[in-house]
Amino acid sequence: MALPENGAAWPPPDWAAYYDRIAVDDAWYSGDRTRLARIYGREQKTPRRRLWSRRSTAHRPGRDTRLHVPFAGDIAQTSADMLFADMPTVTVEDTATQTRLDQLLADGHTQQMLLSAAEQSAALSGIYLRTTWDRELVDRPLLTAVQPDNAIPEFRWGMLAAVNFWRELPGSTTQQVWRHVERHEPGRIVHALYQGSGDNIGRRVPLLEHPDTAGLVGSIERDGESTITGIRQLTAAYVPNMTPNRLHRGSPMGRSDYAAPIYDQLDSLDEVWTSWMRDIRLARARLIVPDGYLRSNGPGKGASFDEDAEVYAQLNMPPTENGGITLSQFEIRVDEHQRTAEALMRQAAQSAGYAARAFGLDQGGGAARTATEVDSDDDKSEITRRKKAGHWKQGLADILSALLALDSVHFRTGVAPERPRVEFPDGVAESPMDTATTLELLNRAQAVSTQTRVKIVHPDWDDTAVKAEAAAILRETGMGEAPDPGDTYPLSVR
Repeated sequence: MALPENGAAWPPPDWAAYYDRIAVDDAWYSGDRTRLARIYGREQKTPRRRLWSRRSTAHRPGRDTRLHVPFAGDIAQTSADMLFADMPTVTVEDTATQTRLDQLLADGHTQQMLLSAAEQSAALSGIYLRTTWDRELVDRPLLTAVQPDNAIPEFRWGMLAAVNFWRELPGSTTQQVWRHVERHEPGRIVHALYQGSGDNIGRRVPLLEHPDTAGLVGSIERDGESTITGIRQLTAAYVPNMTPNRLHRGSPMGRSDYAAPIYDQLDSLDEVWTSWMRDIRLARARLIVPDGYLRSNGPGKGASFDEDAEVYAQLNMPPTENGGITLSQFEIRVDEHQRTAEALMRQAAQSAGYAARAFGLDQGGGAARTATEVDSDDDKSEITRRKKAGHWKQGLADILSALLALDSVHFRTGVAPERPRVEFPDGVAESPMDTATTLELLNRAQAVSTQTRVKIVHPDWDDTAVKAEAAAILRETGMGEAPDPGDTYPLSVR
């Protein structure tokens, strides 16, 4: 599709089901009980009544005793941390271009932006990366992220050919909604302003009619509607979270980490937590006392029991008939609730593609486990990370290539634009104890040299420093020649 036609339904009917699914994922990701109740409160006929589709059963009006465990948010954050806790290496061949690229990535706080984008991608099925510029703001091109429910893409042969980004503008009401549509095509960006309603795009109006789009008029360079990019690349890229999309077979759109689906586990986890806290409320100690133990508070003010009183006046009551104070206190089923909650979390993590250990859970349920079993569980998280990194490599290379091209054309930096090579670091590094154990076993087997062991411990050292350190170790252990007083070594190994 090109720009939306006047009077078209919004969102477009072809994308309505996809947007509805994102709304469900967003409710779980947000951790907002109000959103969850609103989303599931719409369900009229379902095979299973979810916790969040029921009305609160609290007797006191306005009190909702349902509790929420933000495990969905933990899954999305863990996914982002595994990808971008360490910034991937982005390299090009030309030295001057590399220097400029490093500057753009640093000035644009790119790692922080990617962490945020990756977390939202894990929750909402994917993310769009967009590059543009604003000379009044900064003297360099910008790299930003756009969420998937603010985009209408066009794909050809599984590749993004064009995309309409849209947003609701301030001043919108339930009766009148202002929408800014920003269409990215190869070679140009088109801006349009629409005045419509909640479910209709309405009519296209001049950009000057809203203050948020009036400033764009100065950047329009052709036909009163387009900004010429001056480059052949598309200034947007799509990064799916995971593929394929199981609900929309054949679609190039990604799927959420929650789309295994794990909605049942998440809802049941909230139900277990709610039941657990209900046990705690009901188990509070309560005293049941005879009427005679109550003291009048005056006419019309009822009576009360003074639990701190040490002496009571003689009561007019039989000594053997309800004469004592009864303590009422129920048992709290801690173990049952805890084991059920952990089982649900383990299953949700596994279905989402992660090892339970990534969330602080003992996947063995307390039983002793071998190192091979632990490594096998951790491999599940690593495989998921590698799958996602493959999607991000492609998307980042595409958008950073466009970023360099825009920088060369519009900011006259003189660098030669290249398509960068993006390499993600290895998975979570071993602890020093694990590394030492591995090296000790290799040394006993005489499988590695001293120089190789030094390189493993200090992967950031150059060859000169590694050789000097290996020589020093051999001399200290009596396996090498004595040091020459005139020898000098790199500062890092002195």
